[in-house]
Amino acid sequence: MAGAAFGDGGDGKRAHLYEYRITGYFIFACVVAALGGSLFGYDLGVSGGVTSMDDFLKEFFPAVYKRKQANLKETDYCKYDNQILTLFTSSLYFAALVSTFAASHVTRNKGRRASILVGSVSFFMGGIVNAFAKNIAMLIIGRVLLGFGIGFGNQAVPLYLSEMAPAKIRGAVNQLFQLATCLGILIANFINYGTNKIHPWGWRLSLGLAIVPATFMFVGGLFLPETPNSLVEQGKLEEGRRVLEKVRGTKNVDAEFADLVDASTAAQAIKHPFRNLLKRKNRPQLIIGALGIPAFQQLTGNNSILFYAPVIFQSLGFGSGAALYSSTITSGALVVATLISMALVDKFGRRAFFLEASAEMIICNVAVAVTLALEFGQGVVLPKGIGVFLVIVIFIFVLAYGRSWGPLGWLVPSELFPLETRSAGQSMVVCVNMIFTALIAQCFLASLCHLRYGIFLLFAGLIVIMATFIFFLLPETKQVPIEEIHFLFENHWFWKRYVCSDDGEKPGQEL
Repeated sequence: MAGAAFGDGGDGKRAHLYEYRITGYFIFACVVAALGGSLFGYDLGVSGGVTSMDDFLKEFFPAVYKRKQANLKETDYCKYDNQILTLFTSSLYFAALVSTFAASHVTRNKGRRASILVGSVSFFMGGIVNAFAKNIAMLIIGRVLLGFGIGFGNQAVPLYLSEMAPAKIRGAVNQLFQLATCLGILIANFINYGTNKIHPWGWRLSLGLAIVPATFMFVGGLFLPETPNSLVEQGKLEEGRRVLEKVRGTKNVDAEFADLVDASTAAQAIKHPFRNLLKRKNRPQLIIGALGIPAFQQLTGNNSILFYAPVIFQSLGFGSGAALYSSTITSGALVVATLISMALVDKFGRRAFFLEASAEMIICNVAVAVTLALEFGQGVVLPKGIGVFLVIVIFIFVLAYGRSWGPLGWLVPSELFPLETRSAGQSMVVCVNMIFTALIAQCFLASLCHLRYGIFLLFAGLIVIMATFIFFLLPETKQVPIEEIHFLFENHWFWKRYVCSDDGEKPGQEL
């Protein structure tokens, strides 16, 4: 498959000279790297299921278990409201946001591959500690190790995929990360469904199986090539060109390699990438990529559903088995949605997916809120028809999220940053993402208890704000070479006042 001219690459630069073919070497590198998403996904899927298992609750949270048994088949918004229980989930994300800054240093100076390997080792150790936990302290330590692994993996993998991919198919390739995440969630839900029937240690098996994706990622990572961008950034020009020729399947890489060298030359002048990220010329990348999108991705409310799907369904009156089964349906929706996004995002663009899906998500949140307001009260048995309706609406919501804010929340930020701030920028993305992930994880069950159906109206209002943000501030990045994204901001109605300053400073130049 030969590459074509990228007419929207920007201002007659070298993008139209880029060539590529899809090679087995390229496919192997991207599939192995994308396994990093399976670590994130497996944890997202497994933690909510484990926290709803009776054997787990009896051993570590007996008070929650007693309350659950007292309201087993009834709606009770406060059934799982316990801050230590939610700390079991959120501690991982607090650890991830800290570790991502160490990951930035490793990623920039040692390469993307090194961070992927470090992340897999840490995640493996966390799975072992959790599987053999004897008290809450061991559970939290295991979760912290898992968090370190996710911090390194989520920092490096989206960068790796975006840098390895040709511009024309970068959206689909980058979303391999999201696909692996969704498959990890789906597999974790099936595992929870099975281990819930293994007494009294089934939950240990669920947590311990985290070592499987970590092992695959580590072993595969040993054979991964470093990205050409990273090799050039490290001064390994000849090796960088060899890898570029190999992943592009052609010797005719002069134009793309020249752009990499130019970007690297600019990057070498930057001694403090985090400080540089705060400069006026990088304001669009900071506001959109490092702050806005990663925060908004969590404020959609979808990860609350992924964390606590079994817990939510049990709180609304589903039995234990039915709750796990229903959460499996929602995680299946994520996989389907990601495949849709991979197939179409490079055709229709990022903005269209963000905006169309946001409208659906607003409607679904309002529908859930209205249903709960009309039909539910504390101690009410869940009518079957209402239960089916809720599962369908949540399925549609997850389907919308899974083709928009889910994958694009990682894809778009990884496209925006110039090479000199790319590792620092991606660390900010992961940090902000994990801050809001941890806050949502820690606060959602308490919010469900106190706000009841109002929590879904809150999420609907937040989605209105974030859709407005995308509409006015995000330029379309589909098929634009990653080293030429900054030209979009130079021509944007709002951002051009920042990236083109009066003294002629351009992106990639130090003040």
